Amino acid sequence: MDFLRVAGAQLNLVVGDLEGNHDRIAGAMAWAESEQADVLLLPELAITGYPPEDLLIRSAFVDANLDVLRRLAEVAADVVTVVGFADRV
Repeated sequence: MDFLRVAGAQLNLVVGDLEGNHDRIAGAMAWAESEQADVLLLPELAITGYPPEDLLIRSAFVDANLDVLRRLAEVAADVVTVVGFADRV
């Protein structure tokens, strides 16, 4: 391959709306596949919405955001997706 097709998605992500953000991100992933992109770039902390602030001190919220990350990985196809999420340090 002599080129790399990079797609970017500026989504209307909502702070704390993990399920809604999952659906928006999954839709962008499907769009990038349909456009034959090689890489999809999403906003910082796309899964949690930005800025998540106090939500990050809730262990259950961080766990739920990691579950969304896993579910997105399960539906991923050929496009490499760069997605922001919160992880434990």
